[in-house]
Amino acid sequence: MNRSAKALWNGTIKEGKGNLTTQSQTLDKTPYSFVTRFENQAGTNPEELMAAAHAGCFTMKLSADLTAAGFVPGELLTEAVVSLVNGVIAKSALTLHAEIPGITEEQFQEIALNAKATCPVSRAYNLEISLEAHLQ
Repeated sequence: MNRSAKALWNGTIKEGKGNLTTQSQTLDKTPYSFVTRFENQAGTNPEELMAAAHAGCFTMKLSADLTAAGFVPGELLTEAVVSLVNGVIAKSALTLHAEIPGITEEQFQEIALNAKATCPVSRAYNLEISLEAHLQ
């Protein structure tokens, strides 16, 4: 499986701007610039996209692992916060809130930690990854 995205940029780093388009066109000329990355203006940025990828991948892997263990997951809500520190993307902090009928806290934590370690995005990222997992 291959997926693609395109980035178009015009101008200098501070005054320039660009847009991102994904193969599926979920992002279709979505703006990004210095101010969307460093000053929180509307638009996206690489760290936000990395956070979305990590949250989505981890949550799907967790669902697969729970299903394989005989559990039927209810709602799984994951937030990923990707941190850019001194010009380095240094950390992805996952916070999970999960509703899983019939699971013990110990089973839940074990399966969640395994999903964190083995989801394809976690494996691809060369950064610190933390997980707070809360069973509802």
